[in-house]
Amino acid sequence: MAVASAYPNYQPLRSRWVPRVPEHWSLLRAKNFLREIDERSKTGEEALLSMRMQRGLVPHNDVSVKRIAPENLISYKKAQPDELVLNRMQAGNAMFFRNRQPGLVSPDYAVFRLLRNDNPEYLGHLFRSWPMRGLFRSESKGLGTGTSGFLRLYSDRFTALEIPLPPRPEQDQIAAYLRAQDAHIARFIKAKRDLIKLLTEQKLRIIDHAVTRGLDATVTLKPSGIEWLGEVPEHWDVSKVKLLADYINGFPFKPAEWGAKGRPIIRIQNLTKEHAAFNYYDGAVPERNHVKDGDILLSWSASLGVFVWNRGDAWLNQHIFKVVPDPKRITRGYFVWLARWFLNHMEAEAHGSTMQHITKPKFGSFPVPLPSLSEQVEIEAHINRETKDIDLAIARTEEEIKLIREYRDRLIADVVTGQVDVRSWQPGADDVVGDDVLTALGDDEAEAAEEGEADGEEN
Repeated sequence: MAVASAYPNYQPLRSRWVPRVPEHWSLLRAKNFLREIDERSKTGEEALLSMRMQRGLVPHNDVSVKRIAPENLISYKKAQPDELVLNRMQAGNAMFFRNRQPGLVSPDYAVFRLLRNDNPEYLGHLFRSWPMRGLFRSESKGLGTGTSGFLRLYSDRFTALEIPLPPRPEQDQIAAYLRAQDAHIARFIKAKRDLIKLLTEQKLRIIDHAVTRGLDATVTLKPSGIEWLGEVPEHWDVSKVKLLADYINGFPFKPAEWGAKGRPIIRIQNLTKEHAAFNYYDGAVPERNHVKDGDILLSWSASLGVFVWNRGDAWLNQHIFKVVPDPKRITRGYFVWLARWFLNHMEAEAHGSTMQHITKPKFGSFPVPLPSLSEQVEIEAHINRETKDIDLAIARTEEEIKLIREYRDRLIADVVTGQVDVRSWQPGADDVVGDDVLTALGDDEAEAAEEGEADGEEN
C-alpha cells in the first residue's frame, strides 16, 4: 500500500518532532503562509459547523439533536471553504481541519486563511500528523491561574512556528496519494465493521432467546400483553425497567470545571472508547456520583450501552446512570445482559440520526420479561458460555481496526514530513474514489459519544 522509498537528500532540522525534511523543501513560519481571520456572524443564521475527530468540520445538525437558535450563534466565527480551523485547546489531539463548506464555528476556535497557493488538504494532513501534534503540545500554554489545567495553543505561538512545506505540485501529489491510501484503508475498515455487525447480531440473537424464553424449550408460554414481545414463559413476570433498580444520573459538570487534577470524570466516550482521554475534577461532588470498580453504568444518550466499570475511583458525568439493581428482583449479572437486550430494542424508540437519545419516561416504562432469581443465575451462565467465542472474535476484529488506524497515522506522518517519497506514485483504478467510500474512516460510535464535547459544549 505504501511507497517505501526515501528522498535522495535531506536537510537536518533542530526539532525532536521532525528531525529532517527533504533538501528542496521550504521552511516557513506559519504567519508567512497563513493569516488568522476573525469575521463574526451578525445574525447567527449561517449553518453551525461541529468539529469531529475523524470527520472534521461537519454540519452540527447532522451529528446532533441539540438545535441552537440563531440568536445564540451571533458573534460565532465565520469559516469559508479551504480555510483551516483550529480548536486551540485540542491542537495536540489533531483537532485542526481544512474546512469544506461555509458556516460558523466556536468563537474560541482560530480560523486561518491561506496567503499562498498551498494545498489546504495537504496542510490539514500535516497539522493533524503526530509530529505536528507533538510540536503543538510542546508550544501550548495554560489558560492562566485558574484550576482548569487546560492547555491552549495560542495563535501567536502557532504562527511563529517554522513549518516544512514542499512545492505545490508535491503537496498535490501527497494529498492524492493519501486519499488513495485512505480508500484502501476505508474498505478494510468497512469489511471489519460488517463482520463485527454480523457477530453482534449473532450475540444479540442468543441474548434475545435466553431473556425472553429461558433455557427450557418445553416450558408453557403465555401472552406477555406486549405485542412486539409476544409470548413469555408462563411462570415469568413482565416488569418495567424502572422497577428493577435505582438509576442515579451523573453530575452536570461544565467544561470550564474540567481539569488535570483530582478524580477522572467518566464521560460517554470513556465508556465506548478504551483509550479516550479523561478530564478530571478536584472538587466536591455528591457521593452518589462517585463510581467504584464493579459499578454498573448505563449510557442513555449518544451511544446507548451498559458497562461494568473497572478503572478505579471516578466521578460520573451526566447522561450516564449508575445502576443499583434491586437484589430482591434481579441479580447484577443478569441485569447487564437484560440491559443489553432492552437497550437494543429501545433504539427503535430513540430519536436522532447520529446521536441516540432516550427520554426518561420511555426508559422507565419499557417492559421487560423477568424470571426468578435462581433462573436468572442459570440464564446468565448460559449466555456467558454461548457468547464467549463471539466476544473473542469481536475483540480480535476491533484490534485489527485499531492497528490499521495506527498504520494510517504513521503513514500520514511519514509522507507529509517527507520521510517517504511518493513523487513517482501513480493512481490505479481502485485509487480514485468518491467521498462516500471514505466515510468508513470515521468512528461513528466514538464520535457520537463525543456529542457536545469536541466543541466545548455541555454534554
